[in-house]
Amino acid sequence: MVSLQEQLLKAGIVDKKKAKQVEQEKRKKAKQANKGQPQKDEAKELAKQALAEKSARDRELNRQKEQAAEQKAIAAQIKQLIEVNRIDRSNGESSYQFTDGKKIKKIYVTEQQHNLLSKGSIAIVRLTSYQNDQYELVPAGVANKIKQRDETIVIVQNEASTDNTDDDDYYADFKIPDDLMW
Repeated sequence: MVSLQEQLLKAGIVDKKKAKQVEQEKRKKAKQANKGQPQKDEAKELAKQALAEKSARDRELNRQKEQAAEQKAIAAQIKQLIEVNRIDRSNGESSYQFTDGKKIKKIYVTEQQHNLLSKGSIAIVRLTSYQNDQYELVPAGVANKIKQRDETIVIVQNEASTDNTDDDDYYADFKIPDDLMW
């Protein structure tokens, strides 16, 4: 099968120089069409990809900002709970030692506070400030609320003992005779 160009050359209607020039123009148009089309598609795809990456980055930044704001709000709630419910230990005479991480700390409490700490009625919490850590006493209910927000703040909270029997209570069921002589 002979192309139209070859037929025109044989008939003498078109010369070789003109045929060659038409063929070159045809190749240039095809090449430009091939070059231009994918570049436009690539540019669109790159733009879409860049937009998707930017929106993903923005979402991540927003999530981090929300998380930081939430942590700040929780810290403010904990600080307020501690400051409002702290138990005064200014008259403390006996020392109570406890561990905070790997360090042994000591605070001065009254005898009653020492007993309440041992029974689990009150707890020791850390009030963090810019300079250093302070340790405060709070009721067990408040310590539980603080634990819900951040468990690392509550340093010492002994388990409240449900078994309140003393040695004297054991003998309460036995009747002591009135005429017993010691």
